[in-house]
Amino acid sequence: MIRDTSHQDTVVTAPPGQKTKRRALLIGGALALIAVSALLLKSWRDSEHSVSASRLRIAEVSRGTLVRDASVNGRVVAAVSPTLFSTAPATVNLKVAAGDTVKRGDVLAVLESPDLSDALKREQSTYEQLKAEVARQQILSRKQKLLAQREADVAEIERLSAQRTLERYESVAQVGVIAKIDYQKAKDALNSAGIRARHATQAATLEGDDVALAIRTKTNEMERARLSMANAQRRVDELTVRAPVDGFIGTLNVQNRMVVAANAPLMTLVDLSRLEVELEVPETYVSDMGLGMTAEITLPSGTASGKLVALSPEVVKNQVLARVRFDGEQPKGLRQSQRVTARLLIEEKPNVLMLPRGPFVESEGGRFAYVVQDGIATRTPIQLGATSISAVEIVKGLKSGDKVVVAGTDTFENANRISINR
Repeated sequence: MIRDTSHQDTVVTAPPGQKTKRRALLIGGALALIAVSALLLKSWRDSEHSVSASRLRIAEVSRGTLVRDASVNGRVVAAVSPTLFSTAPATVNLKVAAGDTVKRGDVLAVLESPDLSDALKREQSTYEQLKAEVARQQILSRKQKLLAQREADVAEIERLSAQRTLERYESVAQVGVIAKIDYQKAKDALNSAGIRARHATQAATLEGDDVALAIRTKTNEMERARLSMANAQRRVDELTVRAPVDGFIGTLNVQNRMVVAANAPLMTLVDLSRLEVELEVPETYVSDMGLGMTAEITLPSGTASGKLVALSPEVVKNQVLARVRFDGEQPKGLRQSQRVTARLLIEEKPNVLMLPRGPFVESEGGRFAYVVQDGIATRTPIQLGATSISAVEIVKGLKSGDKVVVAGTDTFENANRISINR
């Protein structure tokens, strides 16, 4: 038979004062529990609502650099997208279809315009006629110059002959062989011949100037005819529509063998080698925007950066169109009219108090925020400064390290104090 250990048990007597110490600990714990309960009860009584912390998003006020930005939508567009027009009333013969890839200089369409073809033929005929008249005038001018020169030469010969006659009379007049009257006649004949020779020479010079002027006049008429012919030839050449850039046919505005009026749009050519982003910017941001501003474009393949290169002066449906050109090499895989989102970097403000952005910004116009301390969210007046997509600047009302309810205040009903349950 196995005996138990009851005979080994010994009664131990507690040391003096142990019961008093235990009683004091129990009383102190009870008092602490009562104080905490009273504090919690007071906070609960002072708060107007009680909300679970899981329904809230709480953030801490901190210092940092706030980047003012704006998130906008846009689409990819071609930087070069010319629309080709007809230059005259004509019948269109299309050589391409929508979506065809073309190279610069390729024939896209041929326009048939009998009026322009006939006008070119008339101008060519007029030019050839004036060209022949100029050649004829040159021949006539040479003939007139020869005749005038012949008259001048004959007059000069007559002058020389009269001079020699006078010299003979002078040699015999001293010995009295010739009458004095004959001598005087010889002198008069020499003077008359000199006058005729001088006038004939001047007439030959004037005739040369006259024929030169006539040739120049005919030449100018021929040059005007040549310019008119060149203009008619240019208009006929423009009937052959060629691609101004490499790209593809985006839109066809006409059908084959269709009769179109002058300046009617024929087709749109899209150059995919030079793409830009057209952004739809709300007009509230326009006053802060400027050319050269940096933009971050979100694409399916990643993020690309660019610069603002154009800003429309017109507001349409509360929006302003802006153009962004990619920095460096153009991203791969872009398509015409592809929808994208972009972030415009407006300004950087260093060393400012800021909070993550949340619904509290729109609530009550951003004039109040709920500051959390010891499980109680207190409604506090604040003043906001610059805002961005992800953060807001705190100008007044909060300090660094404060914890603020940034989301979930829609159920607070503008209460002054809210109890937050863990």
